[in-house]
Amino acid sequence: MKMMQTLAKMTMIGVTLASFAGCADWTPKERNTAIGAGVGAAGGAVLTGGSALGTLGGAAVGGVVGNVATPDRR
Repeated sequence: MKMMQTLAKMTMIGVTLASFAGCADWTPKERNTAIGAGVGAAGGAVLTGGSALGTLGGAAVGGVVGNVATPDRR
């Protein structure tokens, strides 16, 4: 059982590192949109007690805020 937990942790670490590498060339606007969506999803989940609709709504609102709050590059 302990080996299975260790394998699961190592897999999650690998997936996390791979996802960070995939986001390395994002523009600030794309990065802030994704951060806003993540924070909004977490906030929506907390405020609605884990409701799927609240989580998705929070992600949508957070993504829009992150996108609008970041100026375009020129």
